[in-house]
Amino acid sequence: MRVFLAIVACKLLRLAGKLLGRGSSLPGQFALKVCPDVLGRVKLPARIIAVTGSNGKTSTVEMIAAILAADGRQVVYNKEGSNQIEGVATLILSRCTLGGRVRGEVLLLESDERYARHIFRWFHPTHFVITNLYRDQLTRNGHPQWVYESIQPAIYPDEILVLNADDPLVSCFARGHDPAKVKWFGLEECSVSAQEHRGTYHDGARCPVCGGKLAYTCYHYAHIGHYRCEACGHHRPQPDFAVTQLDLAQGRLTINGQVELDLAFRSIYNVYNILAAWSVCALCGVEQGVMAGVINNYLLQNGRMVTFALGDHKGVLLTSKHENSVAYDTNLAYLEGLGQPCEVMVIVDAVSRKYFTGETSWLWDIDFDRLACPHVERVWLCGRYASDLALRLDYSQVPRDKLVIQPDIAAAAEALKKEGGLPLYVVTCFSDRDKLLHLTQRD
Repeated sequence: MRVFLAIVACKLLRLAGKLLGRGSSLPGQFALKVCPDVLGRVKLPARIIAVTGSNGKTSTVEMIAAILAADGRQVVYNKEGSNQIEGVATLILSRCTLGGRVRGEVLLLESDERYARHIFRWFHPTHFVITNLYRDQLTRNGHPQWVYESIQPAIYPDEILVLNADDPLVSCFARGHDPAKVKWFGLEECSVSAQEHRGTYHDGARCPVCGGKLAYTCYHYAHIGHYRCEACGHHRPQPDFAVTQLDLAQGRLTINGQVELDLAFRSIYNVYNILAAWSVCALCGVEQGVMAGVINNYLLQNGRMVTFALGDHKGVLLTSKHENSVAYDTNLAYLEGLGQPCEVMVIVDAVSRKYFTGETSWLWDIDFDRLACPHVERVWLCGRYASDLALRLDYSQVPRDKLVIQPDIAAAAEALKKEGGLPLYVVTCFSDRDKLLHLTQRD
């Protein structure tokens, strides 16, 4: 009876939430109070795919869903990105029959890395994709090693792990797991690879297993690359699914030396997200032709990259998670590689959507020197923390006369409308993006 009541309550609250335009966590939260173990009592699809990690979860899940749908699979997934246990409960129970059976062939879940152990207490994924682990949201996640330890209880022997071979910490999830149930994805050395580490810190300097020195033959970005511990031998596994050729300038990649794909967004992040989605869908039996047909020139629908017009400026918003320097660095690297005259706006107005914090030490972890390239003509620093940004950039190589400090986002937008028409790239987080976008004309 409690299961039935939890399902009914969730469905009714979900309907009310849609009518009111409210979030998708409250129905699940209420249902879990009615029946705390309801997720262990409902009948789930035979195939359950979960995706977690610091970055790339939402984009990877979206592409997996698109591929599986193109293959004719009925997919249930948290499109809205509510990835903690309450949001997952809302998704599952709202798609249940009153008898407790989830309609669908595949349950696809984006899982918050910190809450994975709670979500998968009552059921286990058949395929568990782990994208990466970085310094992320100091107010809630602390150090990547702590996040690793938070995910570890969600790893069960019956799961197929789909792991990023190029992340030395992610690769540790395979330790003690049946090797036949571990599949790897990674990027071979290519045009974007570097022999030296670049960044304000190096989380891959020491082995996550023994603390010994990690030696790299190449870096793709941050601590992601080809590594081996000189002390214990912990090393990058050979990928089962690999990008064997990559030309970001031309927007083209090759998977396993066989399938060529064009990139709608020429970012190293996008490459890894595509590869993660490709890997798990291949393991689920989707043919290469179907996957290539979906992923080729795929444009994300989740708002990670938005195009707009502001006066005569054609704009692109590059979502960069606050408190996550690697997210910023990859987008700044994208801007550095453009080679065409442009203007850049960095907005930090609210550090977090969930927590009230004015903690901005993470700005000092970002490699703002990437903006010191000739084609970036001006850098606008906007939002409540514009002065914090200005102080940080005073210690960068960006010329002072290129900086425009304007805390008022609307005033900055109005000034841009009146002057020039160079392409404008806006680097900010979900918490702040709409503070500019509502002033623009969306494409």
